[in-house]
Amino acid sequence: MRSFGSQSRGERLERLHDLPQWDGERLRNVHPVLPGLRDADATRPTLRDFLRTDEGRRPPQPLPSMDPREAWARRADSRLRVTWLGHSTVLIEIDGYRVLTDPVWGQRASPFRLLGPSRFQPVPVSLRQMPEIDAVVISHDHYDHLDYPTIRALAKSSVPFITSLGVGAHLEAWGIAAERITELTWWQRHRVPGTGLSVTAAPSQHFSGRGLKDRNMTLWSSMVIEGERHRVFFSGDTGLTTEYEAIRDRLGPFDLTMLEVGAFHPSWGDIHLGPDNALTAHRMLGGGVLMPVHWGTFALSTHDWDQPVETLLAQADPNHSHLLLPRLGEAVQPAERRPAEAWWRTSQRSDAPGAEAISTPPDSAAEASEADTLSGKVPWPLD
Repeated sequence: MRSFGSQSRGERLERLHDLPQWDGERLRNVHPVLPGLRDADATRPTLRDFLRTDEGRRPPQPLPSMDPREAWARRADSRLRVTWLGHSTVLIEIDGYRVLTDPVWGQRASPFRLLGPSRFQPVPVSLRQMPEIDAVVISHDHYDHLDYPTIRALAKSSVPFITSLGVGAHLEAWGIAAERITELTWWQRHRVPGTGLSVTAAPSQHFSGRGLKDRNMTLWSSMVIEGERHRVFFSGDTGLTTEYEAIRDRLGPFDLTMLEVGAFHPSWGDIHLGPDNALTAHRMLGGGVLMPVHWGTFALSTHDWDQPVETLLAQADPNHSHLLLPRLGEAVQPAERRPAEAWWRTSQRSDAPGAEAISTPPDSAAEASEADTLSGKVPWPLD
């Protein structure tokens, strides 16, 4: 199956072997796991648990969504504007250039067309409706961040890709020319030719792999996107480490931090932030404006779909974190510092104007059997 991607060979593999994270067989996290992050007694959910359609795992109605194209046609007054398109896919307009992070337009965060976590609803705009992009930034190779059908569509363009070392093997296998790909190791900085943009890979605490045979064979990174006047931090996927302080000191300050808050579970608290640790990480990064990502699109754990953002809203300290909570497709400027609004709660009302029920995959014996097949082919958890 082409969606599994391709493994590194030759010079790319030699570069991986030279990394301090390489243990002789594969990459590993080198930062010690902080106390209390992972509950060793917590039982990891099985894939069958994961695919169940319990109430609360998906919004009962479509989330409010906006068409951003009219806003994109006008220049942002502050020269920094972001549009959340779902999960970790964000269009960043920074100092006259456009950067797209972890683009996922596919229906499922899975190698399979008919099995795996499905989107709550479509992306607010199609790929064909997107404006011209100056760079695509991909943090790591998990299915909810590196999407085969999306990459195949982007292969028809000329946009450059900046990603973590090893991920380029997947991109090349899917039709992206080698000269369009730049692969970074931690603390490496790349200036996008012909622009005022630079992208720097920074440490994260996660893992990688699209199948059981390639686990931790590509690097995972957070990313710093920098224009001539502004800097944005994008976490990718990560657990909490004190490396955020080093990132702040070496690459900050940041006009916006985008941190993952969803898909948390006590058994994997070392490789995902969740809302509580996202707030801690944000303080380490210097505070300011925080936009949560990695929520509201796929059910990638067993918690309620809105628990991450509800917890974030309840616990955020306004002295350290100004929450930026845009609707899907809403182009917003961090400098405006708008009051946080719990707009997603309207989807909880079945009588909301224009509401239509969201179809949910059946919890069938056949699907359970397929879950067993999937669990033998891909790493777990999926992201």
